[in-house]
Amino acid sequence: MSALVLAIDGPSGSGKSSTAKALAIRANWSYLDTGALYRAVTLLALEQNEFEEHRLLDLLDSNQISFNTDPNHPRIFLNEKDISQEIRLQKINDHVSQISAMPQVRKILLDLQRKYISDAPIGIVVEGRDIGTVVAPQAQLKIYLHADIDARVKRREGEMSERVNTETVERSLTNRDQIDSTRVVSPLSQAVDAAVIDSTRLTLDEVTDQIWKWLKQRNLLGLPTVAVIGRPNVGKSTLVNRMIGRREAIVEDTPGVTRDRVKYEAEWNGRRFFLIDTGGWEVKPEGISEKITAGAEAAISEADLIMFVVDAQVGALDEDESLVTLLRKSGKKIILVANKIDNAEDESEGYSLWNLGLGEPRFVSALHGRGSGDLLDLLIQQLPEVGTQQVDDGFRRVALVGRPNVGKSSLLNSLAGSPRSLVDDAEGTTRDAVDELIEFGGSTWRFIDTAGIRRRAHQASGTDYYASLRTQSALERAEVALVIFDASQTLTEQDIRIVSMADEAGKALVIVMNKWDLVDEERQLELEKEMDRQLERYPWVQRVNLSAKTGWHKDRLAPALRTALSSWEKRIPTAKLNAFLGELVGANPPPVRSGKQPKIKFATQAGTCPPKFVVFATGFLENSYRRFIERRLREDFGFLGTPVEVAVKLKERDDA
Repeated sequence: MSALVLAIDGPSGSGKSSTAKALAIRANWSYLDTGALYRAVTLLALEQNEFEEHRLLDLLDSNQISFNTDPNHPRIFLNEKDISQEIRLQKINDHVSQISAMPQVRKILLDLQRKYISDAPIGIVVEGRDIGTVVAPQAQLKIYLHADIDARVKRREGEMSERVNTETVERSLTNRDQIDSTRVVSPLSQAVDAAVIDSTRLTLDEVTDQIWKWLKQRNLLGLPTVAVIGRPNVGKSTLVNRMIGRREAIVEDTPGVTRDRVKYEAEWNGRRFFLIDTGGWEVKPEGISEKITAGAEAAISEADLIMFVVDAQVGALDEDESLVTLLRKSGKKIILVANKIDNAEDESEGYSLWNLGLGEPRFVSALHGRGSGDLLDLLIQQLPEVGTQQVDDGFRRVALVGRPNVGKSSLLNSLAGSPRSLVDDAEGTTRDAVDELIEFGGSTWRFIDTAGIRRRAHQASGTDYYASLRTQSALERAEVALVIFDASQTLTEQDIRIVSMADEAGKALVIVMNKWDLVDEERQLELEKEMDRQLERYPWVQRVNLSAKTGWHKDRLAPALRTALSSWEKRIPTAKLNAFLGELVGANPPPVRSGKQPKIKFATQAGTCPPKFVVFATGFLENSYRRFIERRLREDFGFLGTPVEVAVKLKERDDA
């Protein structure tokens, strides 16, 4: 599942509905009351006086049940009729357990519930019965909420849409508990990893505050997002670097250096948030500027708050007026930032920006830091408690690396099924490392699309130099590197250097031969020779031939990534490792050096990610013998797709 899921289970009347709605509103998540779906089916059965399962299934085929997942206005509909009040009648309470015990009805509603979960854009709070055990067993947080019968009766009375005496409500709840608890698989079963709350003597606020604390502790709440918007070359990236406290965004005295919208995590006074650095917005963009402007507009729709940056030295231009109109239509909070205010004299010029109609301009000098602290103070005051963007929640991190124009961004977009990264025929379109969560092959992956690594980037200056640094940083953050080659072109020294970079960084590794739709039989034979000759040091690397443009064989990528990551994390038990080493040394002892033969005492696996082995010996082991050990380790234990490190530690001879 791509959305974050909070599953709340428990018996009727324990406070699940009120708690779930309160949490969903606070977190800006969706909300699903699974019990309302069963109640809707029960109402349909009562209206048609039909309680035989096979006939009820026919009714479900010809009638539509839907749920509005907005926690502020949750509604249940039967054939577009709002039945939210009708399902709270006592006659529904009396029959709903009978309906929920029907296996085929449960299957239909289970599929519907999972669809609502998968459609949630950010996160969803799902409440009902058997949520953490059956409906969403992979939920990131599971809660089991219960209370004593008196508290449950009182709460249920408050939810009823008709007046019913207390004895009737208590008898209904008790009977339902009895029916549910005696079923083969009880919907009241508690997930083994659920956090339990007894809500009998707790207020709604106390229950929600406790769950909110758990959500924060597990890093499951979305961070607020700030989009930094403005014309080209007004200092947006310089301001982003100032606010995140490090030189991440590429800065150069040339308009249009930033092209993709790039997201960075920042923190100020204990508040964390995302900053989106965007390319310069233009009124009438042409060529690649058209895509850059579209990316800036996408960032506006994605943000919780917008920082509109204007070059105070230039003042407001007609383009700024047009952008103001666009920002107002977005309905988002806007902070007007007057950049390049280096002294009090500049401030007098900056006051003219009041004419934009966006309120008081905030004076800063992104280059020198003047006013940046005050701007950050204002920013965190204006930010919502929770934003619409997820935090990094443990998805596997994949770096896409390769020379410029080999199709890294095209592959990213192909896997996503939609344009996520800027693609253009111009070489070197991507300059920043761009993170994207993409679901394919049955899993969600965090892809980092990087700038193409050019030859002798360490000798370059400006854009290419910093893009190379960002790419190296992306490799460090990743767990597995996808090294992209253009299969239609001859392999270059630069291609091999990129493989070496990923290997030296200790990352799992998969080579992708892209543009396979352009490869004929003659080129295939040439390519095999090039691979054998230039990648002879990497026989353990998996290779996937695909075409990002057509999607051919992209389904082979997920299994290759999983294999590489599994090898990267593999650990061999010490006893098994030493049994292997004993057989190896017995059959092939280390070579004699200076008239003495080193004796291997034992070995241990010192770490994983990548696997690291330490061999304890009484003397130096030749590099060729270390490579022999590595090769045999791979033959016996796998390690496909990961570097393996074999180190030797000298140990004095045991004279005993």
